[in-house]
Parts: sequence; structure tokens; C-alpha cells
Amino acid sequence: MKLTQQLLVILAASMLFFTHSNNAQTTACEKNHTKKTVFLTGAAGFIGSNFLKYMFDKYPTYDFIVLDVLTYAGTLDNIPAYIQESPRFTFVYGSVTNPFLVDNIMSKANFVVHFAAESHVTRSIYDDATFFDTDVMGTRIMMAALVKYAHQVERYIHISTSEVCGTAESDLMDEDHPINPRSPYAAAKAGADRLVYAYWCTFDIPAVIIRPFNNYGPQQHVEKFIPRLITSALKNEPLTVHGDGSQERDWVHTYDVARALDKVLHHQDFSKIKNQVIHIGSGRAISILEIANQIRDHFNLTPAALTFTGDRPGQVVRHISATQKAHDLLGWKAEIRFEEGLKEVIAWYKNNADRWKRMEPMKNVPVKTANGLELH
Repeated sequence: MKLTQQLLVILAASMLFFTHSNNAQTTACEKNHTKKTVFLTGAAGFIGSNFLKYMFDKYPTYDFIVLDVLTYAGTLDNIPAYIQESPRFTFVYGSVTNPFLVDNIMSKANFVVHFAAESHVTRSIYDDATFFDTDVMGTRIMMAALVKYAHQVERYIHISTSEVCGTAESDLMDEDHPINPRSPYAAAKAGADRLVYAYWCTFDIPAVIIRPFNNYGPQQHVEKFIPRLITSALKNEPLTVHGDGSQERDWVHTYDVARALDKVLHHQDFSKIKNQVIHIGSGRAISILEIANQIRDHFNLTPAALTFTGDRPGQVVRHISATQKAHDLLGWKAEIRFEEGLKEVIAWYKNNADRWKRMEPMKNVPVKTANGLELH
């Protein structure tokens, strides 16, 4: 079935879904206390689609509604066919900036996880307008709907990012680290992050803010650093490193992030985590150059395979997560060691060339560095 036909079928199904009454859903929940309806925004994207698969497989009584506008970074290909074809899954094509759609879906939801966002730092330097529209105004619409249905929505997770904190001012970045965004993307996410905080202060909504550090895993868009280098290596192209590669990041596998979100949604005493900010990271910093060298070594490339370009404007020098709060509140810690996770990711791109090659026109973004206009 072509994508256009799929969307028509899915849209028709979504309209039918909206005709069900709240009373019918309440009756179903009373019959099966483990049944939940989970509303996911942006779950045709990288992190959201991995979380959807994790939850769909683990909780066979849950229904899932995904709202996604299918930008260049989101595709139904990220959602397995067995999920799309399941009666437990409903896809609604649309944006979080559409209050009608958000209100209708929120009225059906027990759990909500808000992934939807424009998310690429370099692209925000190139063109920042959509970042503030989606990330900030979209979150405002989500908040307005949540206030309206707070009597029914049990838990709401806002997916923020460590980027809102800027460069580390301490050895470990805990939840009290200053908010110092260094790019338009980070500023937009900081605006959304603080908007959720303001709403829980004002309206006592059942929200938790999660700030994942640098995510990696299968299905990530090739504009991101790790997929960009892997796909370049697969094509025997130079592996481009920004600046001198000394910038350090805390890398956390998307599976570990899914585990953390699961723990938030199913915490036995939600009062202990309600209205909390929680950082999700490994507690280990790895430099950009070190990762480039690991990928180079994996493909048996020479040192000459690395090429260096001007550093990206607004670059964050170092990110490393404190892990104590996530451990204390959620009993969570990262399980996947980076070196093992990287092997898995490389294997995915090796085996899914048909998927990532469709993304290649969006792989590099022209931005101005100290060296002039360069592709990043």
C-alpha cells in the first residue's frame, strides 16, 4: 500500500476513533484495570518510535495513539508493520500545534509522552523558525489540553534535553545545573522545558520533565553525528569531525531511555516523582574524536579517512550527566555500554541501506563557521 493510501486509511480510522465516547472508554477500563491509552506525540521519529515499540511489546493490554506530522525526520517506516496493523494502534496525521487534534486525543489518554520537537542543532542555526513554533507553541497547546483533562490523565512526561543546560559547569550535570542554551534549538527546548515547569507550578498538573543526554540507536536520522559517520564509512566517504573533535558528550542508548520512561509511567508512588526534573544519561563522557576513531577502526579505515571542518557555532564543549537522582527516584541506570551499543547501531545501518539512503539529501546542512560556509 502506498504511503498516501496508508494515510487515508489511518486518518479514516482516527476519525472513527474520535467518535467513541468517554463513557465507553471508562467502561472498558473498569473491566480491565491494566488497560491504558497512551498518547505519544512525534512517535514516528527516532526516540518516540523506539519507545513505542518497547511499550507496545511489553504491555499487550495498552492502546497507543500517535500524533505526528511526518516531517523529514519522521516516517511511518520507523513503526513496524505489526504495530501499524494492530487494533491497539491509531495513527493521527497532524501537528502538536493543532489544538483540535491535541484536545481530542488528550481527552482519551491515561498516559502522555510528548516527544514531538524539531531536534537538530545545526538545522536550527540554518533556519530556526519552525523550532520555536513546534517546540514552544506546540508544548503550550499540549499544556492547555493537559490542564483541561488533568482529572483523567494520570501521568504526563515532557521530553526535554540536556542541551538546555549548555556546557557543563561542574564535573557532573545534575538537575540544578543552570539553564544556559547555546543554540536556537536548545533555546526552543529550554522555553518548552520552563513552560511545563510554569504550568505545574500554576495548575498542579501530573507532569515530569525528562532530560535525556545524547541519544543514539537504530533508526536515527543521518543528519545526526553517529549515523552521519557510519553512513559515510559505508560509502567510503571522509568522516567529518567538527573542530578538533575534543567536545565531549554523554551518550545514552535509546533503549535505556525507553526503560527510564517506562519507570516514570509505572512508578508505584507517583507523588515521589510528580513535578520533578530527571536527567537520563550514562555518567560517562566520550569525545567526538574518540567516537570517530571507533567507527574508523570498525571499518578498518586509515587515519586519513578523518577530515576536520570548522567548529559549529554555539558548540557545547562538554556534557556529562549526574545519575544519582534517576537512580534514587526510578531505580534506573544505563545498561548498554557505548562500545556494545555502537556495534548494534553500525549493524542496523549496514542492514538497512534502503532506509537511510532516502534520508541522504538532508544529511548535511550549510552553516557559517569561522572558516566560512561549510556543510555540517
